[in-house]
Amino acid sequence: MYKRDGIWWTCIRHRGRKIQRSLETKNKKLAESIEAKLRTELIEGKYFDKYEGDLKTFKDLMERFMKEHAPKVSLNMQKSYTTSAKHLLSFFGDLSLLAITPKKVNDYKVSRKNLGKKPATINKELAMLSKAFCLAVKEWEWIRDNPASKISKEKEANERDRWLSDDEEKRLLENSPEWLSDIIVFDLHTGLRQDELLSLTWDRVDLFRKVIIIQESKNGKPRTIPLNQISLDILMEKTKVRSLKGDFVFPSSVMTKMNRRNLVRAFDIAKEKASIQNFHFHDVRHCFATRLAQRGVDIYRISKLLGHLNITMTQRYAHHCPESLRGGIEVLEKVDYNLTTVEVNRNVSTA
Repeated sequence: MYKRDGIWWTCIRHRGRKIQRSLETKNKKLAESIEAKLRTELIEGKYFDKYEGDLKTFKDLMERFMKEHAPKVSLNMQKSYTTSAKHLLSFFGDLSLLAITPKKVNDYKVSRKNLGKKPATINKELAMLSKAFCLAVKEWEWIRDNPASKISKEKEANERDRWLSDDEEKRLLENSPEWLSDIIVFDLHTGLRQDELLSLTWDRVDLFRKVIIIQESKNGKPRTIPLNQISLDILMEKTKVRSLKGDFVFPSSVMTKMNRRNLVRAFDIAKEKASIQNFHFHDVRHCFATRLAQRGVDIYRISKLLGHLNITMTQRYAHHCPESLRGGIEVLEKVDYNLTTVEVNRNVSTA
């Protein structure tokens, strides 16, 4: 036994397996009694068959998940978890964790489909459910298996690949007020998500190094984005009229964080005036990525600039990179083959 932060712990090896766990007490005698009981259960073969899951409900699972795991992710993901948890709790409620089988999880998926929910929404909820059960298996030792891991995801067919033509961009900017035009142009040259734009503060802007730092990305990890001259010029102009009342780079009229609904409303009005169809504000970000791909920037760098957790999410832009791919194979031409010598050697070897 040993102490950690005043609490007694034990580390026991039995038949090649290691059990290291807290005895959950500061009292040494009580800790010794608990450890002795554990050793007895190991000898009798009962220890590894026991899980706390038979005493835990789905509500317990969600409460611990939201308390321990949710704070580690981005604010947007936390909001998504909160929404998903409401639907999951309304279905699974106070069921024992051991009563939640793959069939039960599939029943949940079917119920959400019957309510007309989109595949992306269902997949988000299933992903949260699977993550919670994964923690319950691997870290909390509440249950033996993850029932959600055996359920297939819904096929999503809602990926968009819409970008602005040069003429559409010109018309959109001409029909936008100056504050909105600044936001659109800045996003066309940085690829920020909507909330990343509206949450950007001056303390995250480094004009000397020509970078901005996004502290709260969707994937929970900060990222640094370089600024080209166009996006830098927008920030330089804004520093000339920057108000001391607020720290947001793109603030509301009263210098607070701009409400996303007000941004989308103004964007839709400008879009309608410019006669642009089937284009959402989030598509400005897609436009940024598409233009990079069309100009030969490789998918890996595009993925890093967009803040994607893995390159799979960026693959939708791959078909825009034919010249980049051509450049990839043209590097082989730098190898200097003497084809005449190769042919002579081949003839000699076959003689």
